[in-house]
Amino acid sequence: MIPPPHNPIVAVTHPDPYAYYAALVASRPIYRDEPSGLWVAASAAAVTAILTSELCRVRPPKEQVPGVLLGSSAADIFRHLVRMNDGHRHSSMKVAVSSTLRGIGTEQIAEQSTAWARLLIDEMELEAGRLTDFTFHLPIYVIASLLGISREMLPQTALWMSDFVRCLAPTSTPEQIEQGKGAANHLLDLLHTMLDTPEAEPTARLLSMLAHGARSDGLVDKDAIVANGIGLLSQTYEATAGLIGNTLLALVRHEEIREQVLADPDRLDLVIQEVLRYDPPIQNTRRYLSGNGVVAGEEMKGGDMVLVVLAAANRDPAVNSEPERFDIFRKDRRLFTFGVGAHLCPGENMAAIIARAGVEQLLSSGIDVLRLIETVRYRPSGNARIPVFAGGEEK
Repeated sequence: MIPPPHNPIVAVTHPDPYAYYAALVASRPIYRDEPSGLWVAASAAAVTAILTSELCRVRPPKEQVPGVLLGSSAADIFRHLVRMNDGHRHSSMKVAVSSTLRGIGTEQIAEQSTAWARLLIDEMELEAGRLTDFTFHLPIYVIASLLGISREMLPQTALWMSDFVRCLAPTSTPEQIEQGKGAANHLLDLLHTMLDTPEAEPTARLLSMLAHGARSDGLVDKDAIVANGIGLLSQTYEATAGLIGNTLLALVRHEEIREQVLADPDRLDLVIQEVLRYDPPIQNTRRYLSGNGVVAGEEMKGGDMVLVVLAAANRDPAVNSEPERFDIFRKDRRLFTFGVGAHLCPGENMAAIIARAGVEQLLSSGIDVLRLIETVRYRPSGNARIPVFAGGEEK
C-alpha cells in the first residue's frame, strides 16, 4: 500500500493525493506549516479568501522577477507577464489578453485543435512512447498557429517552450535555467519579427489581435505584447497537457463513462469539466503577503508565502457535494483549478476545447487506453499534475 503524501507539494505527483486533500479540508483548512515556513490554504473558503485578498500578491514584494533569471531574456518575458503582475499593469494588459481570447471563436479553436491532433497522431508513433509528446505538443501547435507562427517553426517552438517553462519552475536545475534562457531568446526574436512584419489583414492572427487590443487600451509596449503572446503559449502548455492526460486516465478508470463517450463523443465535454474538478492539471498556486494583516481569519505578516491548494478546494464538500464521486452530470460544479478573483485564468475555455479534440482523436485512432494506467507516472512538479505515459517525456 502506497503511504499518503506528507505535504501538499509532494501530493501533486502522488498516485492518489485526494484522501490527503480531503483530510486537509476537514481538519486544517488553513494552517502554518512550520517546517517550510509557509501558510497552506486548502478549503474553498480559505482559497477564495487568499485569492481575493488585496494583501496577497502573485510575486514577493522584494522579488518581482526570480533572481536566477535576472539579466536574461527569460526575465524580460517574466516581468511583463500579466499573470505575474498586480495592480494597473495587470488589469490593463489582462483586458487586452481577455478580449483577444474572446475574439477567437470556439469553432476556429476546435477546427485547429482537431486538425493538429490528427496530424500529430499520424506523425507520432504513439504506442512507442510518444503519447506524452502528443499531450505537450498539441496545445503548442494550436496556440502557436493561431498566433501566426508558421507550420515549419511549430516543432522548434514546442521544444523552445519546453525549455522555457522548465526554467521558470522553482525546482529547475542550473542547466535547465540556462537552456530556458536560451529558449526565451529565440521566442522573443520569433515573436518580435512577427509583430514587425506587415500583414495583409492587420488582425488576422492572434498576436496582431493582442497588439491591436493593447494599443486600443493605451498600451504600446511591444515588449509587453510579445511577452504575453509567449505567455499564452506557456500557460496553455502544462495545463492542457495535464488535462489531456488526466482525462484519458479518467476514461480508463471509469469504464461505464468510457463506453458512454465511445458511443457519444459529445459526452467528452462533460467528462473534461469533471476532470478539471476531480483530478485537475493545476493543483497549486502561490501568493505573497504585501504587508501585515488578517487573511482568511489568520494573522499574517508581510513577506509570508501562502501555498494555495486549488485541488483540495475542488474537493471541499461545502461547495461540491460528494466530492469523491466522479459525476459528469454534477450540478452547480465549483472549480478552483483556474483560480478565483482578479487573476482568474482567461484560457479555461481554450484549454478545454484543445483537450477535447486531443482525447477525441486519440480514441478515434484506436489507441489502447486500458494500457495507459499500467505505465503512468507523473512529471516532477510542485504545481502541475501531468501524466507521463509509457516511459515517455515531452521533447
